[in-house]
Amino acid sequence: MEKNLRQQKTAIIKIALFGPESTGKTTLAKQLADYYETEWVPEFARDYLQEKWEENQHICVADDMLPIAYGQVALENKKLASAKKYLFSDTNLMVTKVFSEMYYGFCDPLLNEAALEHDYDLFFLTDIDVPWEKDDIRDTPDGRESVFSVFKQTLIDTKKPFITLSGNKESRLAKATAIIDALSMAKQHGFSSADFVQIYNHGISFDKILKQLEIFKNGILKSNLISPATINNGILSLSEAEFEERAHFFDLQKEKLKLKKFVPASGAASRMFKFLSAFLNDFDIKKETINAYINRKKDSDLSIFIVAMDKFPFFKSVDQKLKEVYPDFETLDRDYKNYYFVKILLDPDYFDFANKPKAVLPFHQYKTHIANPIEEHLNECVHYASSNQVSNLHFTVSEIHQNLFENEVEVLKEKVEADSGVEIAISYSYQNKSTDSICVDAKNIPIRDKNNNLVFRPGGHGALIENLKELDSDVIFIKNIDNVIQNHIDTIALYKKALAGVLIKVQQKVFGYLNAIEQKEIKEENIEEMVAFLMQKLNIELSSDFNKFTFENKVNKIKELLDRPIRVCGMVKNEGEPGGGPFWVRNDKGAVSLQIVETSQVDLANKKQTEILAEATHFNPVDLVCGIKNYKNEKFDLLQFVDQKAGFIVEKSVDGKIVKSYELPGLWNGAMANWLTIFVAVPLITFNPVKTVNDLLKAAHQPQ
Repeated sequence: MEKNLRQQKTAIIKIALFGPESTGKTTLAKQLADYYETEWVPEFARDYLQEKWEENQHICVADDMLPIAYGQVALENKKLASAKKYLFSDTNLMVTKVFSEMYYGFCDPLLNEAALEHDYDLFFLTDIDVPWEKDDIRDTPDGRESVFSVFKQTLIDTKKPFITLSGNKESRLAKATAIIDALSMAKQHGFSSADFVQIYNHGISFDKILKQLEIFKNGILKSNLISPATINNGILSLSEAEFEERAHFFDLQKEKLKLKKFVPASGAASRMFKFLSAFLNDFDIKKETINAYINRKKDSDLSIFIVAMDKFPFFKSVDQKLKEVYPDFETLDRDYKNYYFVKILLDPDYFDFANKPKAVLPFHQYKTHIANPIEEHLNECVHYASSNQVSNLHFTVSEIHQNLFENEVEVLKEKVEADSGVEIAISYSYQNKSTDSICVDAKNIPIRDKNNNLVFRPGGHGALIENLKELDSDVIFIKNIDNVIQNHIDTIALYKKALAGVLIKVQQKVFGYLNAIEQKEIKEENIEEMVAFLMQKLNIELSSDFNKFTFENKVNKIKELLDRPIRVCGMVKNEGEPGGGPFWVRNDKGAVSLQIVETSQVDLANKKQTEILAEATHFNPVDLVCGIKNYKNEKFDLLQFVDQKAGFIVEKSVDGKIVKSYELPGLWNGAMANWLTIFVAVPLITFNPVKTVNDLLKAAHQPQ
C-alpha cells in the first residue's frame, strides 16, 4: 500500500461518520469535537471539488478518487497528532470507496485495499431522516433510500462495527455521546468494538454488563431466613364459607374493574421431555435393551413413561403415526416399538414436542376431544377473569412460537366464547432481550460462540416484571401455563375469585388511608388503627423507634409503607415438590418482611438456615392476584419495587460446556419483594404443574 494511504497507529478512540451526502455528518463531527474538546477531521473532498468547480465548473470524475483519498488520509493523520482521547472523522476512505463504486462502477485497488484496512473504533451510520440541503457539489435528493441501503450494506459486508444514528441534531448528539462514553468504558474492560456493538444491539446497557460481571465475581447475597411463614404466622387461613364470601364480594365488585389474566408461557418444553431426550442420546438399541438402560441409568422416569404410555393424551396420535411411518410396526419387538415411540414423539420431522411450547401440547383427554393448556386457560379466564361479558388474557411468548399460539387460539377461542357468552380479548408480549444475561466460564470470563460472538441467555421469568408493568388493569390474575387441571373448573374459579376478593378488600382499605393522608384528614388517634392494620393485615413490622417519630414523620412512614403494589398469593402445603416457599426474611437493612424464597437463595452451608428451610410447611405460590395501580388510579413503576440483590447465578450447558449465567430476581421472588404481600392457604387441587411429561399421569390430568 502507498505510504500516504496508511493510517498512523494510535491509542486515540477514532469514530467515523458514515453515510450518504446531506445526512448531518459534518454537523455531528463538529458537535462531538466541541463536546469532548478534541479534533475533528473535515471532508477533504469538499474543498478539493469546490475549488475544481470554481476554477472551470468541472465536476468530480473517477480520476479524482485517488487524490481525494490521499488528501483525506493526510488530513486525518494531521488531526490525530493534536487529538485528545477521541478523534471524529467527518468522512473516511470507506465513503470514498462507496461513491467510487456507485458513480463509476469501479474502485482503484489501492483505494479499496486502504478503505478495508483502515481501522475505526466505531462507525456512526447517519440516517436519511434529516432534510437534504443543496450545494454546488451535491448530487440529487432522489433515491436517498437506495443510497442509504448501499452504505449500510457496505458496513455489514466489510464487518465494520457500526450503530445507526437517527433524529434531529440534538437527539443525535445526546445518543452519540452516551454511546461513546459506554464504548470507552467497554474498551477499558477489554471488550472489542464488535463486542460493544453486539451488546448495544441486544439492548443491554454496558453498565448492566459490568454489574452482571461483578455479580459473577462476588456471588449473590443469600437470604437471611428468620422463620418459615406458617398458618396464622404470615399465612392467612380461610374456611370454605370465608372463601365463598370473598368470591361473592369479588363478583359484586368486578363490573367496575378492568380484569386481566397474565400467563407466563415463554420457552419450549425441553425440560418436560429432558429424560426422554437423554434416553435418545445415550441409548443404542442394537447394543442393549431398554430395561438394561433403565437399570444402568437408574432411570425410573423412563420406566414409568413406558409402563403408562397408553394413558398419555397423545398416545393414539403417536401410535397412528408410527403405523404410517413403519408399515411393519405391529410385528416389531416391544423394545423397538417403545424406542420408536419416543423417537417420533421428539423428532423435529414429526411431533417435535421438546421444541414446542407447553401451551400447545396435548394435556387432557376429554370424551369429545383433547385439550391443550391454551384451551384450559381460555376456559378458566371466562370463569373468573371476566367483567361486563369481556375477558382479557395475556400470554408472554417466545417470538418464534407466537404463530403456534395464534393458530391454536383461532381454533379454540370461538368455541369457548360461544359456550360462555363471554368475548375474549387476547394479547401477547415477548421477554425483552435487554433483560438477558451475558454468559461466563468458571473464571468469570465471557464465553464466545463459534463465530466469536458473545453468548447471552434469557434473564429468567423475573424479566417478565417488565411485561407485567405494561398492562393496564385493576386486577391481574397470574398463573403459569402448565398449572391447569382437567375438570373441577368451578372449584378452581372459586379460589381464584376469593383471592381477588381478599385483594380488593385490602386495596380499598389501603386506598382509603392514603386518600385520607393526602387530604390531611389523619389525626393522632388514627395512627394506632393504621399501625394495627399494617401489622395484622399486611404483616409489616415497624422499626423499634417508630413511636419516637413526630406525628408528621409517622404519617410519612405509613404512607411510604402503604403506597405500593399489592399481591395476594395462594399457597399450598409442600408435599415434596422442588422449589422454595414463604418465609419471614430480614434484609440487609434489618427490616423483616414476608418473602417467597427459592432454595438456591439459601446458604445451605449454614446449619441454622437449612433447619429453617426444612421447617417450611408451604410451597411457592400457585396463584397470584395483583393490584398494580395506586390510590390515584395510576400505574406503579413496578421496577422500583424489585430487590435487585435477589437474583440467581445458574449453571447451564452451551455447546456441551458448562457456563454461568445471571437470572433476574424471580417474578414472585425478588421482583415483587417490596410489594404489599398477603399469603392465603389454598387447597392442593389448585396446584397441578406439569414439570415433566410424567406429571400428566397424575389424577388431576387424567379423565374422571
